[in-house]
Amino acid sequence: MRIIIRIWLALTTIALMSASGMAAAHKASDSFLYLDSGPTELRMDVALRDLALLVSIDSNGDNEISGQELRQARPEITRTIESALTFSNSSGDCGLAGKTWGISEHSDGVYSAARYAIRCPDGEPPEALEYNLLFGQDALHRGLVSLDYNGQTRLAVLGPDSRTLNLAGTDTPSYFSVFKTFVYEGVIHLLIGLDHILFLLVLIIPATLSTHKDPTPGVQTKALRGRLLELAGIVTAFTVAHSITLALAALDIVSLPIAWVETVIALSIGLAALNVAWPVLGHKTWRLAFGFGLVHGFGFASVLGDLTSGISGLAVALAGFNLGVELGQLALLVVGFPVLVYLGKNRMYQKGAVPVMLAGIGAISLFWVVQRAPLF
Repeated sequence: MRIIIRIWLALTTIALMSASGMAAAHKASDSFLYLDSGPTELRMDVALRDLALLVSIDSNGDNEISGQELRQARPEITRTIESALTFSNSSGDCGLAGKTWGISEHSDGVYSAARYAIRCPDGEPPEALEYNLLFGQDALHRGLVSLDYNGQTRLAVLGPDSRTLNLAGTDTPSYFSVFKTFVYEGVIHLLIGLDHILFLLVLIIPATLSTHKDPTPGVQTKALRGRLLELAGIVTAFTVAHSITLALAALDIVSLPIAWVETVIALSIGLAALNVAWPVLGHKTWRLAFGFGLVHGFGFASVLGDLTSGISGLAVALAGFNLGVELGQLALLVVGFPVLVYLGKNRMYQKGAVPVMLAGIGAISLFWVVQRAPLF
């Protein structure tokens, strides 16, 4: 058992050390494709931070992109984007004719924005789109599509396993298809959101620690029941809180600067870790989960707001995405909680592994605060 604990502790420490080098921002890599007029027109927005993986934008290496650098890189940016898109119909592949080019502001930063006319050989609208941007550099990248067809707006998500989209009117994505797509995206968003995972881990650690030394089966069963009830309260509070603010933000009722939201999310992880060792915020963990869960909901909403604001499919996408987040959260708890409860019976875990985990998580939290805060 001691060997297992030592191996687990070593792996945890390595994971926490390596995690500090992961994503600076919570929002996943994505681009936005707006298709309308048939569709015969496309507007495509790609984050400059993502384009920097494909194009040498920062020519002087000062980690700042000036207007001059962006203008110089425009031909390469245009070629890169256009080569990742293939529109077609029964007459063959369609061409893209550039109309306007510039930059746009999304919740998480500056994007390159370009508008194109889509021209097919037979003069008819395209029937299919194949998307291949950034998948070689980031398997978690997604192309978020807003398709306007005969006044009806639908949403779709393009990824490494779903690179093509049928644009024909008869196969326009249904609401059920949108719902399924965003359930999947909600699961993925939760599972790749290291900040949310660490926050949940810190919240449930107290519920995994055994404080009962009486070996009597009835006493042990009662203790486990108490920890399960504590876990249920924490998860319920976090779920209710982030569901409220996710809806408020996605429906554009409340809007907060995403940079500060991400900073507070990072800070919440450190404060939660500190509260385990020194309960300065109280022993009622569910209250902590609810309070900071409100902030985390705005973080979840950042992946939806830029695409879905004001469209008819918003409620469906929101419901699917929120359900996906909950399913991802539940999957983590089903796997992780029993393991942590088992480890919680060991004194080395309580006195050695837990303090190391909390210290590592606190350090990562402070690193993210400095990295995300707009003041630095």
